[in-house]
Amino acid sequence: MVGKQVGQESEPSGGAGGRQLKIEVQGLDVIGDADRKGRPRQLFWPWFGANVSVLGLSYGSFALGFGISFWQALTAGILGIVFSFLLCGFISVAGKRGSAPTMVLSRAAFGVRGNRLPSAISWILTVGWETVLTALATLATATVFERLGWGGGTSTKVGALIVVTALIVVGGVMGFDLIMRMQTVITVVTGVLTVVYIVLVLDHISWEAVASVPSGSAQEFIGALVFMMTGFGLGWVNASADYSRYLPRRSSGAGVVGWTTFGASVAPIVLLVFGLLLAGSSAPLNEAIAKDPIGALTTILPTWFLVPFALVAVLGLVGGAVLDIYSSGLALLATGLRAPRYVAALIDGVLMIAGTVYIVFITDDFLGQFSGFLTTLGVPVAAWCGIMLADLLRRRRDYDEIDLYRPSGRYGDVQLRSIAVIVVGTVLGWGLVVNTSASWLEWQGYLLDPLGLGGKSGSWAFANLGVLLALVVGFAATWALNRSSVRAQEALAPAGPGAAPVEAGRL
Repeated sequence: MVGKQVGQESEPSGGAGGRQLKIEVQGLDVIGDADRKGRPRQLFWPWFGANVSVLGLSYGSFALGFGISFWQALTAGILGIVFSFLLCGFISVAGKRGSAPTMVLSRAAFGVRGNRLPSAISWILTVGWETVLTALATLATATVFERLGWGGGTSTKVGALIVVTALIVVGGVMGFDLIMRMQTVITVVTGVLTVVYIVLVLDHISWEAVASVPSGSAQEFIGALVFMMTGFGLGWVNASADYSRYLPRRSSGAGVVGWTTFGASVAPIVLLVFGLLLAGSSAPLNEAIAKDPIGALTTILPTWFLVPFALVAVLGLVGGAVLDIYSSGLALLATGLRAPRYVAALIDGVLMIAGTVYIVFITDDFLGQFSGFLTTLGVPVAAWCGIMLADLLRRRRDYDEIDLYRPSGRYGDVQLRSIAVIVVGTVLGWGLVVNTSASWLEWQGYLLDPLGLGGKSGSWAFANLGVLLALVVGFAATWALNRSSVRAQEALAPAGPGAAPVEAGRL
């Protein structure tokens, strides 16, 4: 989840468009039909730009860390990346059938105020991601400075943290206009220098060493698969419709799904392949990436390219974090906070800095904490995703935009059934995941022994089945229970524009 941008022909309010820079004051806005232009194929570029980052190389090491072979890791990675971004593609359809951010459209399933629960989960997820990206940018800068003999200790990390967080917080507070200008530069520079990096380190690949990596069990393969899902698409589903909402309602649903999935998947797959080859060729490099995923990649570079690499790494991570702080601000507003958008962004910035200080200066196990964070939040997000998908598939009409903001409207105030489903899916899911590297998560995995899966030390302990179970429970329960309520909602006269019928069951 590394950077987001919108690539439609028209810009939402606050877009760059040559306007004078100013703080964006708009929050949970509706995009009017007059401002919705473009075609589904234009979704390729924002999703591609969002996921082309050197961090993708480190996922090769993360996958091999599950104790599987190159081919198993490659298969798990491709399946996890494509399937999880396919979920993003499906959720993106809600955007062109509505005109509001993803976590506002989610009100159709949870109720206007009942949706505060998934909005809070989404907020925690995006704040967590921006914290992770900020910490990685800080660590990468320190590593480069150390190699160049310019420092690299605590003072360097503090300086890097100040610069990186200043860029992120300023971008988040200023809003969409400044962010889009930053993203234009970041996407081009990151893409070009990443290709240069790959060319420079090609001679470090040893196919003999890669081929000798032993195979793992089916359970370890599933664990890697789920990790890739949570690290990529499941980190985006809660914001997927934010981009497609600028497309006309008549846009092809299949096109929205296809271009979103393809654009988001192609860069991570290429980077994963190369990352697997690098990590499989060198055990020391593989171990170093677990502690410093970006900085470790500099150890095989010629000295002259260290500064350009630091630039590409930091810019890519900052680009992701600045969009995350923007999205997390919107999610915080969706929880019910009554404050301007820029105030919400400032609140998230303070939390981001605190989390970064912990990762950089206190913990020495980045991968363990990162894995625990992804898996733990991946469970409720997967449950929400299943609910959202089933609810979307049931609908024959576009969302009623006015009722999305009215507790007394057709979507109701609190939909207890959906809240119960996400709670049950989360409780079941957390019972089937284990994170031994994160001490604060030792309570998880409580269902592994009762279900005969070997307990917390058994072969299924690290398969992280809970994420998949939460997704299935969310979808199946909602599909089975919400048909009558959706039909009742759609039988009501429209409260405003946006209720044009579409083919039954059509995405």
